[in-house]
Amino acid sequence: MPDFLSTAWATPGLIWLVMTIAVAGIVRGFAGFGTALIFVPIANIFLSATDVVAVTMLTGLGSMAALLPRALKTAEIKDVSLMGAAAILTVPFGLWLLYMLDQVTIRWAATIIATVMLTALVFGWRYKGLIDATRMLGIGATAGVFGGMTGLTGPVVILFYLASGARAAIVRANTILFLAMLDVVIILNMLVSGLLTLRVLGIAIVLTVPYFLSSKVGQSMFSPDYEKIYRAVAYGVIALAVLTGLPIWSEGH
Repeated sequence: MPDFLSTAWATPGLIWLVMTIAVAGIVRGFAGFGTALIFVPIANIFLSATDVVAVTMLTGLGSMAALLPRALKTAEIKDVSLMGAAAILTVPFGLWLLYMLDQVTIRWAATIIATVMLTALVFGWRYKGLIDATRMLGIGATAGVFGGMTGLTGPVVILFYLASGARAAIVRANTILFLAMLDVVIILNMLVSGLLTLRVLGIAIVLTVPYFLSSKVGQSMFSPDYEKIYRAVAYGVIALAVLTGLPIWSEGH
């Protein structure tokens, strides 16, 4: 076994990371979002903030093959492309914040972002206005900053765009496609900036298998007729992950 994989297998808390990514994959498969919201708070307990972002993005590649083919048939390509173009420009700033800020600050930022998103969705927040091209660009740009800084690529999109009342199938497809695009952008930026290491790659490889398989399971469970059930389950799992990953339970890395 290559040394970097041996090092990955020796990662403290690996079993918890595997179980968390498996649950996150199921939720991502049927809801279209939730991976980072579930994985990041727990992963922050065992890994540095930089490693968490890298692992989150790399494992996201594992779900692409499972989820993208169906999503591409339904997604609104023009809207997603606008958001993706804006995110490309702002991801470097998010990664700069990740590098400059201390670990505890990043963990609290991730906790606050996840909590605000979850609270808004649970209490039925809905954006009532028209989402035009300018707003699409703003959504994508903000998602790029938050994604680069914390690994939480989805909350802004979910709150301001995907919570706008669109059909469940379109919401799910758009989210999957945008998050896939953002994963690639962040990975490329981290590679260029030297933030990716062989150890992180090894951890991601170990986690990709359960994530891919669980994403397929979640996708097979998806049906627009059960949208409310999916959302309730996703919210409950996200809330548990956020509470478990609060920085007050452990020392920051």
